[in-house]
Amino acid sequence: MPLLDVNNLATHFHTRHGVVRAVDGVSFSLEAGETLGIVGESGSGKSVTCYSLLGLLPMPPARIESGTAHFGGIDLLACTQKELRGVRGSRISMIFQDPMTCLNPYLRISTQLIEPLLHHARISKPDALDRAVKALDDVGIPDAARRIRDYPHEFSGGMRQRVMIAMGLLTRPEVLIADEPTTALDVTVQAQILDLIRDRQRELQTAVILVTHDLGVVSAACDRVMVMYAGRIMESGSIQNIFHQTQHPYTHALQCSLPSLHRQGERLQTIPGMPPELTAVFPGCPFAPRCEFATDICARPTELLQTEKGHFTACTRAQMGEISLM
Repeated sequence: MPLLDVNNLATHFHTRHGVVRAVDGVSFSLEAGETLGIVGESGSGKSVTCYSLLGLLPMPPARIESGTAHFGGIDLLACTQKELRGVRGSRISMIFQDPMTCLNPYLRISTQLIEPLLHHARISKPDALDRAVKALDDVGIPDAARRIRDYPHEFSGGMRQRVMIAMGLLTRPEVLIADEPTTALDVTVQAQILDLIRDRQRELQTAVILVTHDLGVVSAACDRVMVMYAGRIMESGSIQNIFHQTQHPYTHALQCSLPSLHRQGERLQTIPGMPPELTAVFPGCPFAPRCEFATDICARPTELLQTEKGHFTACTRAQMGEISLM
């Protein structure tokens, strides 16, 4: 049985300009110790999917329209706020995208680190402080016993991200959600951060959901990948499936857009057009207006189907065997 099982999650934002279908029928599962990568362009629904599971969206305007998310015997989408608070920050933790905006600039790092321990572990403040110092030391912050009393602005961007990782892992969660944890970091620090997450994951057997734009990060850090576009899953499968047996034109287009794959002297390939307005209703494939393989059949209703064991695609033409992307 999966550690986390999400089925038909739909999260919409009800605004004065219409209903924004940010997440529209997403289903996935997560096993203990596994790393699931979620990729896609900005606005594809990656972060909203994760925030929905933890009840971190403002309601209104957000509304969970449908779905279940079973974790440890409870449904995260239907449980009470008290039950959710018992899970959030304890059994499921999150590393947010920008540590400078997530860390309170008015509070010392020590105060912010020990808060989840005082709330969830119910231990004394001195014991919580000792564990927090060890957590900072584990993620490679030098002189942790002194630096824990500093304020966030006294740390560099990479060090602040290490603080966020320490905070996320301090309660030894079963699931860690990392929302683009390396976006604002240089390549060297990025590699260090990913190594830290992997090391802690192996030690604690924590399952990880890694939200990112970077396919290079996904190929190096993940076991399975979920490709999202316009609030839907376009393709999902193992690393081998996604990178070497690609079946959806959107996944193929993302791969072709990687700067590292274009040859010197050739024009860098891009995906034409823009992502669609999510207030619109798409009876067919939402990627069809930008897809070079689109035909009239792509205007028909689509669904995510398994084409081989563990490999799912929402492309109707690929399901029928009409196109090959390799």
